[in-house]
Amino acid sequence: MSFSHAFAQSRKTENLVVIVLDGMRWQEVFEGADSALINKPQFTRNKDRIKSRYWNDDAKKRREKLMPFFWNTVAAQGVVYGNRNFGNTADVTNPFRLTYPGFSEMLTGFADPAISSNRLVTSKSQNVLEFINRQNAYQGKVAVFATSDLFPFLLDRANSKLYINADSDSLAFLSKEFQLLNEMQRLSNKPTTERPDLLTYFAAREYVKAYKPKVLYLALGETDAFAHQGNYDQYLETAKAEDQMISELWTLMQSMPQYKDKTTLIVTCDHGRGNQIKEQWIGHGAQIKDSGEIWIAAMGPDIKASGEAKNKGQLYQAQLAATMAAILGFDFQPETHKAMEPIRSLILK
Repeated sequence: MSFSHAFAQSRKTENLVVIVLDGMRWQEVFEGADSALINKPQFTRNKDRIKSRYWNDDAKKRREKLMPFFWNTVAAQGVVYGNRNFGNTADVTNPFRLTYPGFSEMLTGFADPAISSNRLVTSKSQNVLEFINRQNAYQGKVAVFATSDLFPFLLDRANSKLYINADSDSLAFLSKEFQLLNEMQRLSNKPTTERPDLLTYFAAREYVKAYKPKVLYLALGETDAFAHQGNYDQYLETAKAEDQMISELWTLMQSMPQYKDKTTLIVTCDHGRGNQIKEQWIGHGAQIKDSGEIWIAAMGPDIKASGEAKNKGQLYQAQLAATMAAILGFDFQPETHKAMEPIRSLILK
């Protein structure tokens, strides 16, 4: 009996939510605001404001100031991997350490050599969302909302039959809520060249309320965009805002009978950023070795509530695809390639 088949016999999870914070470093997740960056005027424009909002000498209090829902709810009720201070490591396997290769690895379960840059080429590799969308009771129930324009290419929108709303896509629904979001998107400026994460979030939230998908994949991009701009103020402010978005989405879903106590949440990132050389925090890629360092968190009725992992161990981004499937009771074995095994330590037996 396979791992996922055995798990399917006793699982309580019927819905899955995956939220990705693009380029969010593990350093801020586990240690909070970085004093070295706060004290560099080229990165932090308003040092006094940032210190008043996010600084505390205690790293645990610092990280809770930045991401209170993440630490007081997700970590408290689930598990968090990737604090390298304890030798608990999570890494990408692709050598490129870029956005498209990272999301590709996460959703296909391997480092696809054909996806070596952020160039918008259509992926030929089967992804786990397409796989889940083919399963009984999940057909037409998988939805993707993303700030980045890469997802129609990664997920092969023309052939996958997934619902995908990305970047400048409008919402083809007639309700006043969706029409208002379309109008807001039309009138909004784009300080990061892509639509604001807030609009991506609200589109996903209204879709949940109206259409109740069983799988929701939400990819937010402003943490990466503001970091590339060298704007540490907005990088931190965005992380805080997105923690609040996750909190409110989770609260909403727990108020709905379809989702209450039957939903697992995964929160992660697609790649890390530079840190050993502080000036490299704005970037990532093959030339910045520590930008392959990531983190993974999960909570739900079938997730071990073990909190922050403090044991030595190694996880990989490529394990997430099979993990998403396994949480729902499926065994992801793509037709196009071999995917890595799921994270067994994360799921209750």
